[in-house]
Amino acid sequence: MMLTLYSRYGKQLRFLIAGGLNTIVGLSIYPLFYIFLEPIGFGYIQVLLFSQMFCITFSFFTNKYFVFKTKGNVKEEYLRFFAFYGFYLLLNLLCLPFLVEVIQITPILAQTLFSFAIIVSSYFWHSLVTFKQTKESL
Repeated sequence: MMLTLYSRYGKQLRFLIAGGLNTIVGLSIYPLFYIFLEPIGFGYIQVLLFSQMFCITFSFFTNKYFVFKTKGNVKEEYLRFFAFYGFYLLLNLLCLPFLVEVIQITPILAQTLFSFAIIVSSYFWHSLVTFKQTKESL
């Protein structure tokens, strides 16, 4: 029964596992970078940029090699992957200052809340766009 479930929903199960790992890394990196970089003069937006670059790259590799297991062009897939997260990064650059400066939420909590929008929509983007299997890549 477990083998049948895995053969039918393996990609989704792997996505949940990778998503859990990527979420732990993603939710940990911003606070860690903030704690270490803010005292030496980095602002919360600079910390956001550094942490996002790290997390996007980490997540790309877990998705490419563990979840979707594609053999496609790494550079092309990374650019499509980055397009998704780049959009969210731009949106984040607008939302984070609003949440911190206007709503008065701490940067760590504001970034954690924003991360959930990314988590919800990422599977569909990556399945349909980033790692979409074509006949040539099978």
